Amino acid sequence: MGIKIKYKIKTEHILEKGSGRLNEDSLVIGDNLFGVFDGATSLDTHAFEGGQTGGMIAAQTASHEFSKNHFPLDQLGIRANQAIRTKMIDQNLDMEHRQNLWSTSAAVIRIEEELEWFQTGDAQIILFYDDGSFRVLADRKDHDYETLTMLKAEKFKFNAAIKDQIKKVRFQMNRSYGVLNGEPEALNFTQSGFESLEDVTSILLFTDGLQLPSTTPAQKKSFDLFAQKFQEEGLTGVKESIRKIESQDPDIRRYPRFKCHDDIAAIAVHL
Repeated sequence: MGIKIKYKIKTEHILEKGSGRLNEDSLVIGDNLFGVFDGATSLDTHAFEGGQTGGMIAAQTASHEFSKNHFPLDQLGIRANQAIRTKMIDQNLDMEHRQNLWSTSAAVIRIEEELEWFQTGDAQIILFYDDGSFRVLADRKDHDYETLTMLKAEKFKFNAAIKDQIKKVRFQMNRSYGVLNGEPEALNFTQSGFESLEDVTSILLFTDGLQLPSTTPAQKKSFDLFAQKFQEEGLTGVKESIRKIESQDPDIRRYPRFKCHDDIAAIAVHL
């Protein structure tokens, strides 16, 4: 696909490991294509290919497919989903047991005369305008809301009930929420489209590691404070604010979440 850009683009990005052993997030930065990917390890936590997790492989596989930048984004999403399936087959994964599936969220944009976008899972795309307003492109509910609410009620103990709840949510992949995990049903949950870039000053793509911690889980996250911080402090400033809050709650006693620090992949595209 030919690259036709009438905008002068400046980018900044973050790719940072959280509290886990490996960074399961990935990103792609091209001439006019940008994407972030958040891999999720299967519940059996098996390692592959030199110690890599399935989540890491899924995120990197998807980012590689999108980086080819040669088809419409929804078609690249189909190809990324199939490539993840092929990787799992190559590893002789038992895909009849859905808890074994590797998966990744994705948020991808392409800039030409207008903005083309693709999203699935809990990765986000936010447009910022020259009047100070912002708009979140993909309308979605937080599929971890019930789990985080339980975690708070259980006084932040990862007990058997919480572990069963996590397993329950994982089995809802491509049943009530979407991820790229090789299943054909994944394509029923992707969102994509085109948007005018008139009056757009910045586009922010990020995985859920770059979300302000909250003491109270919500079915739909509010990005008002987050957007304000981004506009005032920039991408690095937002990340440092998040890490500071998390560091002050190392044992997960105030802000319900799954680990002290989550992996972060984020790209800010300034026009």
